Amino acid sequence: MITIAVDAMGGDHAPRAVVEGTRMAALEHGLAAVLVGDRALVEAELAAVGGCPSGVSVEHAPETVGMDEPAATAIRKKRGSSIRVAANLVRSGRAQAMVSAGNTGAVMIAAKVVLGTIVGVDRPALAAVLPNARGKTVLLDVGANVGCKLSHLREFAVMGHFYAQEVVGTLNPRVGLLSIGEEASKGTDFTRQVFKTLEETGLNFIGNVEGRDVFEGTADVVVCDGFVGNVLLKSAESLAVVLAGMLREEIQKGWFTRLGAVLARPAIKRLRQRTDYREYGAAPLLGVNGGCFVAHGRSGARAIANAIRRASEFAAANLHEKIAEKVARLHSEEARLLAAEGG
Repeated sequence: MITIAVDAMGGDHAPRAVVEGTRMAALEHGLAAVLVGDRALVEAELAAVGGCPSGVSVEHAPETVGMDEPAATAIRKKRGSSIRVAANLVRSGRAQAMVSAGNTGAVMIAAKVVLGTIVGVDRPALAAVLPNARGKTVLLDVGANVGCKLSHLREFAVMGHFYAQEVVGTLNPRVGLLSIGEEASKGTDFTRQVFKTLEETGLNFIGNVEGRDVFEGTADVVVCDGFVGNVLLKSAESLAVVLAGMLREEIQKGWFTRLGAVLARPAIKRLRQRTDYREYGAAPLLGVNGGCFVAHGRSGARAIANAIRRASEFAAANLHEKIAEKVARLHSEEARLLAAEGG
């Protein structure tokens, strides 16, 4: 059975929300998980929410990495932290993936150091799947790497391409570079250089795309650095919440609109499911040897349950191995072409 290591101490509402979400994942979806954290606290929370369900166990981790602590703390100073112990479980094979709503930088460093990166990838990237007018858009990086080199964005494009194929089901993903204009001459010196680099990858690169294109479905994969991606992601999520609140306010203003809301309830529910970050659960950290999912710090029980479900699906499909295989194949083909040109 696929088992997910869950950082019970990470997140604004930990450990209660994480424990509740893990219990929900086990009861509703039959998923197996190891809750990693202070055993006494975790077991007390389990007892408070109805007990420990079948398939869920507890792994003691005496230390916690705070949201405001340096990202390297989990590796250098707190080897007994819940993040580090969760990563160790994946490395040892006791778990096939890990989920954390804790310190994103610490999770990324722990995954990179403990699990290691796949051959051909220097910087793992967080990939978010966002709804658009036509389907779904894979956006990466959304927070793992603030400062990037040309080679890093190239890696993001390659991993995003394969993730869109394997997860979203897009046969030949259109890859776009996020910039301030569609023309190749637009953007910073760095984005113009990235544009030229992506043209040479052999991917279905469609050029620059703007913020609106992410949600119009112009591209299937949108590449950017982690700073820009995180701002875009958080803005989109906030906008969805604000619009939902505005809609509720308008509906409550009169009996006619309330009646209309009753009739439109199924459509409203489907729209909420398409735009609510809790339904997506967490973002995978692509490029490491094993499944690693980073959830929002403010995640509640439902978001944690869905994060565990996503991580389980990722592990069951061996997606990190498939991405590693395809990245290696791409590099091999590029090396062959370079050798042929040189010969």
